[in-house]
Amino acid sequence: MPDYQAPLRDLRFVMDELLDYPAHYARLPGGEEATPDVVAAILEEGARFAREVLLPLNQSGDREGCLLEGGEVKAPKGFREAYQQYVEGGWPSLAADPAHGGQGLPHSLAMVLNEMVCSTNLAWGMYPGLSHGAADALRHHGTEEQQATYLTKLVEGVWTGTMCLTEPHCGTDLGLIKTRAVPTADGAYEITGTKIFISAGEHDLAENIVHLVLAKLPDAPEGSKGISLFVVPKFLPDAEGNPGERNGVACGSLEHKMGIHGNATCVMNFDAARGFLVGPPNKGLACMFTMMNAARLGVGIQGLGLTEASFQNALAYARDRLQMRALSGPQAPEKPADPIIVHPDVRRMLLTQKAFAEGGRMLVLYTAQLLDVVEHGQDAAERERAETLLGLLTPIVKAFLTEVGFEATNEGVQVFGGHGFIQEWGMEQLVRDSRITRLYEGTTGIQALDLLGRKVLMSQGESLKVFTKEIHKFCKAEEGNAELAEFIAPLAKLNAEWGELTMGIGMKAMNDREEVGAASVDYLMYSGYVTLAYLFARAARQAREALAAGGGDAAFYEAKIKTARFYFQRLLPRTLAHVRMIQAGAEPLMALSAEEFGLGFEI
Repeated sequence: MPDYQAPLRDLRFVMDELLDYPAHYARLPGGEEATPDVVAAILEEGARFAREVLLPLNQSGDREGCLLEGGEVKAPKGFREAYQQYVEGGWPSLAADPAHGGQGLPHSLAMVLNEMVCSTNLAWGMYPGLSHGAADALRHHGTEEQQATYLTKLVEGVWTGTMCLTEPHCGTDLGLIKTRAVPTADGAYEITGTKIFISAGEHDLAENIVHLVLAKLPDAPEGSKGISLFVVPKFLPDAEGNPGERNGVACGSLEHKMGIHGNATCVMNFDAARGFLVGPPNKGLACMFTMMNAARLGVGIQGLGLTEASFQNALAYARDRLQMRALSGPQAPEKPADPIIVHPDVRRMLLTQKAFAEGGRMLVLYTAQLLDVVEHGQDAAERERAETLLGLLTPIVKAFLTEVGFEATNEGVQVFGGHGFIQEWGMEQLVRDSRITRLYEGTTGIQALDLLGRKVLMSQGESLKVFTKEIHKFCKAEEGNAELAEFIAPLAKLNAEWGELTMGIGMKAMNDREEVGAASVDYLMYSGYVTLAYLFARAARQAREALAAGGGDAAFYEAKIKTARFYFQRLLPRTLAHVRMIQAGAEPLMALSAEEFGLGFEI
C-alpha cells in the first residue's frame, strides 16, 4: 500500500519563511487566532487524520467503488465512518464565518489541509469538497432565510453540497441547458431536468444533500443570459430545520469511470423538485461563479496533492529498488546492484515530480494569501489588487497544476517500471484519479480561454501588468545579487517576454479572433512555468538568506536551491517551445477542413 507523510517541513518553509504567514494572519480580522502554535497543531492533526484515517481507505475504496440500490448510493466501506470523524473533529467549519457556526480561521489554512486530503484519498475528499463552495455561494447570494436554513448545516458538515451544471447535451456551453424552473403559488419553483457528472450527488455520508442547480425560468432570455440558480435539497427541511419530506430529486445512475471510483459521480434527475431561487432571476451564472472559482482552486490543489503522493512513493521505491550499476561505477558495491536513484533518468523523473510539488505548493499558498485578503482584507486598494491577482492566477492554478500533476503521476509509474502498472502498488490509481482533474470544473482549454481572453486581453493586459510589475520589482531588487544571478537574469527576461507575447497575440486577434483560441493553452502553460519560476527564485533567495544566517537545517536549504536550479535549467526551457507554437498562429490549426481530417480511412 502506498504511504504518505505530510510535507510539514516544506509547508513551514513556504508559510513561515517565504510568505510570512504569521504576519499575514496577524493583519486579518480574526486571523490573530491563527497563531504559530495553533497553526502547527492544526497541521499536525490534519496530517495524522489524512495518513491514519483516509489513506487506508484509498485503495479499498477504489476497488469497491459505490453501489446504487433503489435510488440510494452507498459509499465504499469505511467512508461514512471517516466522514463522521471529519465532522466530529470540526474540520468542515475551520474557515467558515462564526455567525454560521464556523471557527473563523483563514481560508488559506483550510486550503493547506485540503492538499493532505487530496494526497491520501481524493475520492473521499470530494464528498465534503464542494460543500464549502455551496456555503460560499449561499453566503454571498442567498436570502437570510436560505442562509438560516442551509448555511449552518453545511458549515457543520452534517449536510453536504453539490454543484449541478452539466447536462447530457451540453458541458461547457451552459446556455444550452434545458432544465426548467416553473414558479409555484407559494414563491418556490418546480425544477425539472437531468444533470450529469454530479460529484457526490447521492451518498450515505450525510443526512441531507443540498444541490445548487442551474435552470431556466419560463420567460428566460436565450443563452447564458437566461440562467438562474436554485437551491434544491434532497430532503425538504421541516419546521425545526431538520430533514423532512423527500424532494423530487434522485440519482438515476452512477457513471462507470476511469478513476475516483470511491466517489459517486451521478446522473441526477429532477422531477418537479421543489427549489428556491438564489440571487436575482437570470443571474444564476454570476452567482454560481462564486462556487465555481472555489472549486477551480480546489481542483488545482487536487493536482498538487496527487503530485506529492506520487513523488513520495516513487522516491521511496527508487531508494530501495536495485537495478544495474551506475554508469560511473558501482555506488553500492556491497549490494548486487545499485539503487535506481543513482541513474540520471530516474533522477530526472523524481526531480520533475519534486519541482512540481514544491512549486505547486508555493503557488497554492501564494494564491491562498490573496483569497484571505479578498475575503477579509481591511484596505480597499489591497483587496482590489488581491482580487485582480486572484482572478489572473485561478485558471493557472486549476489548469497548470493539473496538467503537470498528470505528468508527475505518470512519471511515478515510470519510476516503478512494470510494478507501477500493477494495482497493488497504488501508482496507477494516482494516474487514473488525476486524469479527471484536467476535465472537470472547466477543461484546460476553457481555463486557457478564461486566462487569455477574459482575464488578460479583455482587461487590455492590465491584470497581467499587476503581476509582472511585482516580478519586475523583485528582479530589480536582486539584480546585483551574484548568488541569485542564475535565477534573476532568466526570470527578468521571461517576465519582459510575457508582456511582449501577450501584445503580439492581441495584435493578431484584432484581425482573426481564432488566434486567441489557437494560442490559449500554450499561453497558459507558458504563464504557469514563468509563475513557478518567480516563486522558485524567491525560494532560492530565502534559502540563501537562511544559510547565511546559519540557523541550522542547512541540508533542507541546500536542497531547495538545487531544486530551484533543476527547475530553471531542465523545466523552464519548455517555455521556448510554447513561444514557438504561439507564434505559429492559428493557420496551421485551421487550414484542414473537417472533411480532410478523415482522409486516409479508405481501404
